[in-house]
Amino acid sequence: MTHDPLSSTPPPLPTGAARDPGDAWVEGPNGQRYWGRFGAAGLLAWHHEAGILLQHRAVWSHHGGTWGLPGGARKQHESARDAALREAYEEAGVPDDAVTPLFESELDLGFWSYTTVAVKVERLFAPIVADAESVALRWVPLDEVDALPLHPGFATAWPALRDRLG
Repeated sequence: MTHDPLSSTPPPLPTGAARDPGDAWVEGPNGQRYWGRFGAAGLLAWHHEAGILLQHRAVWSHHGGTWGLPGGARKQHESARDAALREAYEEAGVPDDAVTPLFESELDLGFWSYTTVAVKVERLFAPIVADAESVALRWVPLDEVDALPLHPGFATAWPALRDRLG
């Protein structure tokens, strides 16, 4: 299945994808669609030497072909922190015992929200492409992040997130 990553129409889910009640599109008042009935969360994993862990998104995914954070839809009653850690483990093999929380940053649109959960990586690990949502995973030095084709939402949030990392 191919999808034009520049298209404003979200791609369909791959067939056979597991369904959770949170795995659904939410449509905003202007018709724009957002993934995650209960919102979404992503993990900004930062290591002082390696940089941040980025995911090259599969072409079939929303804004496929871009780089962003491992993350996805929250389950009902799941905290943003738990969702970000779960998704990062499912997509990239991020061990939750290798990270400590730093801060959270929320984009709240009223009808949908996305929370970036920033963590410090205490023990560097090799990320693992653990599902079909990732083409590649890699540690990217902070000063090289802007050179990549970034997911539009992450591109907008990155300057403030980078400043908070110090």
